Amino acid sequence: MVPGTYQKIKAIGLISGGLDSLIAAKLIQDQGIEVIGITFSSPFWDYRRTLAIGEKAGIPMKVIDMGEEHFGIVKNPTYGYGSYMNPCIDCHALMIKKAAEVMEETGASFIFTGEVVGQRPMSQRKEALRIIEKLSGYEGKILRPLSALLLPESEPEKQGLVDRSRLLGIGGRGRKEQLSLAKYYGIMEYDTPGGGCLLTKEGYAKKLKVLLSLFPNAHVRHAEILKYGRLFVIQEKFCLVVGRHSEDNAAISTMAKEEEAIFYCKKIPGPVGILLNLRDHLSESVVQEAALILASLSDAERGHQVEVSFRHLGRSDTITVIAIYRDQLGSRFIK
Repeated sequence: MVPGTYQKIKAIGLISGGLDSLIAAKLIQDQGIEVIGITFSSPFWDYRRTLAIGEKAGIPMKVIDMGEEHFGIVKNPTYGYGSYMNPCIDCHALMIKKAAEVMEETGASFIFTGEVVGQRPMSQRKEALRIIEKLSGYEGKILRPLSALLLPESEPEKQGLVDRSRLLGIGGRGRKEQLSLAKYYGIMEYDTPGGGCLLTKEGYAKKLKVLLSLFPNAHVRHAEILKYGRLFVIQEKFCLVVGRHSEDNAAISTMAKEEEAIFYCKKIPGPVGILLNLRDHLSESVVQEAALILASLSDAERGHQVEVSFRHLGRSDTITVIAIYRDQLGSRFIK
């Protein structure tokens, strides 16, 4: 730096859209530090909402794609899962690695997060925070402004990049201090803690677990497709995703590839279904069963004939099945 010039400090903040990360960013901005907020695109949450929340709070935002890498650790996490399919420790470490790349690109000086000691049983214990840092390769270098006074001094504090006396010592699962700070900073819009990750939702996690048990080499787009409907397993080999409403149907129709069979009812309102043909030959009996499921979820009266069309590998055809009651679909349906 040329003598007599001033170089403003930059920091990279992990912004989840929750209140803690937004307050952490405000605490750093209050010290005259330029904040670049980053959020991550993945099949398991809606980064667009986080992006909008961060920008509304006055935080310049950047989106980083980590879908493929994230799905890789979901399949095989080093530190296991939380309540469902959420590998929080491995996930947070990956986020820090990605944040470090942005730090290098932008010339920023440090990374901070909105983590609060003791708020989450898996990933925000003191020991878990230490493991996350070690796994990411940035041990001792991550600043957590909301709980800094409960933790050893981080490198940004030791280097004088931030004033430790202006940081906080919040711990536990209470929200009183954060809500008071939200009022002070005028933060009106934010997500509930952990509310945006599908991996923490029982229904989605169960579907994903079934998919991976049948197809360990599933791709990230298959995890994306699972978001758009109910899951049925046919002959213990095939996954059929069936739309629940028009938005699901539109998404399934758009995402289908030639190697995946897509089904829809003719002449009667009904769902769209996509058969993820990931391993085995698509037999006539499988097609018949998939058509039966779609017909039984359509508006057709039970016991009536329904024409179901399907496309697969350039082939189009229509078969006729008899709609049955939904509770007769039995164990095919993954609830």
